[in-house]
Amino acid sequence: MLRQAVESSVEGGTEVLTDAWGGYETLAAGGYRHQVVRASAVVGKNLLPRANRVASLLQRWLLGTHQGAVAHSHLDYYLDEFTLRFNRRRSRSRGLLFVRLVEQALATSPVRNRQLVGGTTPKVLGSGESS
Repeated sequence: MLRQAVESSVEGGTEVLTDAWGGYETLAAGGYRHQVVRASAVVGKNLLPRANRVASLLQRWLLGTHQGAVAHSHLDYYLDEFTLRFNRRRSRSRGLLFVRLVEQALATSPVRNRQLVGGTTPKVLGSGESS
């Protein structure tokens, strides 16, 4: 399973730097050069403070804004929105963001509900049923 994930996101022949966890041993059979750069998975000192901060901000945003109801099928869209918000967090012209959003909405064709939910019809609750 790990090798499948690596193959889907890392170009073949790439050198993969990891810790010494035994699960990474299958990477060499997949055509990857594997180099152990850490003898154990224990990191100790935070090696990537900015990357960890962004990951933490993303997690807090997803939990706060979406209340933990994040659909895997929509994850790309959540990440796009987070990226947009993060990159514009210090913008001095935040009002322009709304104008650009409206311009983009007008330039984009509508998306039907069945396209968003994968062709399924939303369930309608009848009388006597509870949600």
